[in-house]
Formats: sequence, structure tokens, C-alpha cells
Amino acid sequence: MNWTVIQRILGLLLMMFSLTMLPPVLISLIFADGSWLSFIEGFAITLIAGVVCWAPVHGSKNDLRLRDGFIIVAAFWTVLGTFGAAPLYFDNAVDLTFTDAVFESMSGLTTTGATILSGLDDLPKAILYYRQQLQWLGGMGIIVLAVAVLPMLGVGGMQLYRAETPGPVKDNKLTPRITETAKALWYVYLAFTISCAVAYMAAGMDWFDALCHAFSTVAIGGFSTHDLSMGYFNSTAVDVVAIIFMFAAGINFSLHFYAWRYVSIRHFSQDPEFRAYFLILATLSVFVVVVLFQFQYFDTPTDNIINGIFQAVSIGTTTGFTTDNFSNWPVALPVLLIIASFIGGSAGSTAGGIKVIRCLLIYKQGVREIARLVHPSAEIPVKLGNKAVPYRVVDAVWGFFSIYIVVFGVMMLAMMMTGVDQVTAFSAVAATLNNLGPGLGEVATGFMSLGDEAKWVAVVGMLLGRLEIFTLLVLITPTFWRN
Repeated sequence: MNWTVIQRILGLLLMMFSLTMLPPVLISLIFADGSWLSFIEGFAITLIAGVVCWAPVHGSKNDLRLRDGFIIVAAFWTVLGTFGAAPLYFDNAVDLTFTDAVFESMSGLTTTGATILSGLDDLPKAILYYRQQLQWLGGMGIIVLAVAVLPMLGVGGMQLYRAETPGPVKDNKLTPRITETAKALWYVYLAFTISCAVAYMAAGMDWFDALCHAFSTVAIGGFSTHDLSMGYFNSTAVDVVAIIFMFAAGINFSLHFYAWRYVSIRHFSQDPEFRAYFLILATLSVFVVVVLFQFQYFDTPTDNIINGIFQAVSIGTTTGFTTDNFSNWPVALPVLLIIASFIGGSAGSTAGGIKVIRCLLIYKQGVREIARLVHPSAEIPVKLGNKAVPYRVVDAVWGFFSIYIVVFGVMMLAMMMTGVDQVTAFSAVAATLNNLGPGLGEVATGFMSLGDEAKWVAVVGMLLGRLEIFTLLVLITPTFWRN
């Protein structure tokens, strides 16, 4: 293990991350909310920690290996979430404990959207902006951003990219060089963010709310600047804009890249994962709307349709925005929506969950096993489109799914051991492991009522979900540490 290289890169990345605490200072000065000092303090501490980490080993030029990449990804997300909590911890306006500050920071960075804050409408604008910015940076992954920057620092990035995106992610290399791939993805990401902000402003938001909600929409984060989330605006136009961009952000960004590069959308319909993604959200939306109509839950047909589709897309993509307290919706809708978050969005998107392509492969293998009962000697491949999927990939998907369920069960038991009831524990683990945000029971409106032990369980869940479990679990296996 190249510990000096790992230390050097962590130091460099911490120094770069410290710069992200400066834009909130400008926001604070613009709105004169008095919170600028906490961000200066957070910037100073993060910068100094980065320099202390980097300076002793700044001359190390050894090559970065795959195992080093796993350590950097896991360590940096953990360290980043901790240092990102500094401004929240120092600011008197929010008055958070260390646990609460780390929870909020980690929730933002992992694009989970779970919160322990209340009274958002009265908080300093700089704090509100900072939460949204954390989600935006975490949306495509700080490490992916670093892959585009690391070559300028003399470090290759392929190992980090592989560690960040385990599983059957299509089109890992959209362009010949990994740095160009990362830059291309960020150009698309930035274009989506700007388009979303402009659309929100056209729908009636002011520039601050439009920018903040564009950050969390494209990142599929779910943080809002208001306690009522999207329900605060009470606007059909705003809801429609959110639905469109949440749906788009849940699509594999490589498809967006190809659409931009070749000025064509034909490949969307040709992609098996996109077709499954669209079918799942469409079916879920129709079912939710039909049930809302049946119970006449909202006063008008338009409200039933818009709220039903909005909540289905928001929870199905693991965004977590709300226009209404869906935990009070009739019959099985609340649980159905939470279960939908387990599927999540597409691989290569900013969404959480197991990912559509994994669920699609599991379904196809199930169909194959049924066919084998009738034709036990037949060789029946699992196919995506016209291509047979290698057995190794199918095995990896089943391994991931199995570990996901085991981790979920262990975390739910751990949550219940802290004194939380079953419904709350189930939805709290689902909300954090799937990087969703809102839950049911005590966490329907936030995680502020949970004890510190339960919050730390939730923090671990956020990290596991964001790094797709294997990236962290591999670090505790003896095989990883053997030479």
C-alpha cells in the first residue's frame, strides 16, 4: 500500500475542498445574515488539515494502485463529511452538536437529503446555500471531479474511477482518456444545473431558491430551503419542472453525453436500462395517481395527478422532495413508495438505490431459471438487448443484492437496538441506505427526534449507500490487506 501517496492525495483534496466553503461567505455578505465567520473558520481548519497532511509527503511520486484507490475513496468521503460539518458546527444560528453537524454534512454530501434541521425558512441564507452546494458537489461524486483534476497534480485517475463505480456500469469510458470522460460528465452535469435553475426561475422562483433547488434536483439530493420542501411554492409549474429534471437526473449520464455529442436521442430508446427505468416510474406514477383518485385525497383532479406523479418520481429516483406528507397517504402508498426507492435510478446517474440495471438483471435471471424448469438442459443466456451478459457480471449482481439485503437487515436491527420502533427503523434505514431522505414514522419529517446512536447508524448507512457497499466492505476483508 502506498501510504505516502494516499496521504498526499488526501491532503490535496482537502485543500481543494476547503475552497468550497468560500462561496457561502459571499452569500452571507450579500444577504447580511452574519454567518460568514463560521465558514471562514471551517475553511481555515480544512485548509490547515490539508496542508498538514500534504506537506510531509508532497514529494512522493509513486504510482497509484487499485487498492490505494479504494482507500482514498472511502477515507476521503469519511473525512470530507466530517470536515464539511465544521461551518454547521461553528454557526450559532443552527446550534448543532458534533453528531448533528456530521449527520447534516454527510447527508448533503451523499445526496441523501435526510435532515435534523427544522425552521429552515428562518435560517441564514449562507447555511441554506451551503447545504445545497454539498449536495451538488456530491451528486456526481467529489472523486469523479478529482479524476479530472488529479492529472494536473501528477496522479492518474483510472483506479479511483473504478473504485467509485463498482458494478455493471455501462460506457465507463465515453472518451479515450478517463480525464476527458470525467470532464465530459461534469460539462453535462453543469449544463443540466444551469438549465434547471433557469427553468425554476421561469416557473416563478427567485434566483436564490432557483439556484439552490437546481443544485439538489440535478444531484437527486432533496434538500430544500423551506420546511415544506417543494410544497412551499404551491405551484404546478414548479412541480412540473422538478418532475422533468428529477427524471432526467436519474438517467445514466453517459446517455445524456451521447445525446449532446451526436445530437440524437435515438439511443435512449435502444438502451434496456432506460426502457426499464421509464416503465418502472410510469407504472408507479399511474398506480399512485389511481389510488389518490379513488380516495379523492386532493381537492381537484389536477392536484391528484401532479402530486401523485411528483411523489412517485421523487421517491422512485431517490430525490426526496415532497409536495405533501406522503407518509399520511392512503392504504399501501407510503410503503410502496419506500420500496420503489430500493430500485432507485440508473447506473451512472446521481440516484441512489440498488440501481435499475441490477434489478433488471435479477429479473431476467429469474425468468431464465423459470425457463430452465421446463428445459433443464438448455443453455439460456441472460441478455441485455441483443448482448449476452457474462456470468461473472450476473454473479456480481447477485452478490451485491445479497449483501445489500444483509446490510439492510443488520442496520435495521442496530437502529431498533437504539430504541426506535419497527416502522421508523425500517424507513430510516431505507432512507439512508438508498440515499433517499424522507421516511415514515418518527422520521417522516426529519431525523431530529432520533438519538445520537441512531444518527450514527444512519451516517454509516449513507456512506454505504453512496459508495455502493462493496467499496467500503472490501476494506474489512483480510484478502484486501494481503500482499
